[in-house]
Formats: sequence, structure tokens, C-alpha cells
Amino acid sequence: MCELGSVKKSSSKLPARRFPAPWTVEEREECFIVRDATGQSLGCFPFVDEQVQRASTKRLSRDEAQWVASNFAKLPELLLKDKMARAVKDIFD
Repeated sequence: MCELGSVKKSSSKLPARRFPAPWTVEEREECFIVRDATGQSLGCFPFVDEQVQRASTKRLSRDEAQWVASNFAKLPELLLKDKMARAVKDIFD
């Protein structure tokens, strides 16, 4: 008989990473693309260089898009640091 709401003990483990690190930023003509280690596209950050067009379309400048894309690409590293910080905290608490 199947019980609804039963939880397996292994559910506390983090799932295997679907988008392996390292994540890289690739510049295209009008956007930055973040890709995982397998080449899968994870995000696209469009930009416009012309100030007038940028104001009317509400898009990011090239520098802003590059900044967002590079910080997005750092997420796996930040999550690993957070996991390590929690592990250290658990040891000393």
C-alpha cells in the first residue's frame, strides 16, 4: 500500500547538479550568454550600446549586462562556499 506524505531518508541530500560547473560567459553581438561545462545555455543577457535606443527599450548597457552575466556565472562557486560555511558552522555550534 502506498502512503502519501512519506519521506525517504535520502531526500535530505542535495540532488545531483544538473548544470555542471564551471559556468562561462560568452559574448555575442547583442548579448552575453552563460553556459555550463557541457555547453548548455543557462542565460542570455541582452544589451544595447546606443544610449537613445537603450532608454527607449529599457535594456542594459554592455557593461551592465556583462556584470550581471559574470555574477550569474559565479553562482556555483557561491553555493559551494555557502555549503562549506554551513558545514563549518555545524561543526562549531
